Amino acid sequence: MHIKVRVSVETKKDEVAELAPDTLIVSVRAKPERNQANRRVIELVAEHLGVAVGQIRIIHGHHNPAKILEIRSQT
Repeated sequence: MHIKVRVSVETKKDEVAELAPDTLIVSVRAKPERNQANRRVIELVAEHLGVAVGQIRIIHGHHNPAKILEIRSQT
């Protein structure tokens, strides 16, 4: 399963808003340095979807606010 994510960094609080079943807006307090923001995005999306952090990976947009995440099924 793939999910489109739009990320805002260095916000006042961490939050996830769902625009559509496959589209999220994620705000993180972390800075976009040393992969901090990307790690936090994955943590928040995992919590929002109720899956393990290890099941999510960024497949497109590592250095871009528009990302595509892959959620792998648990085996």
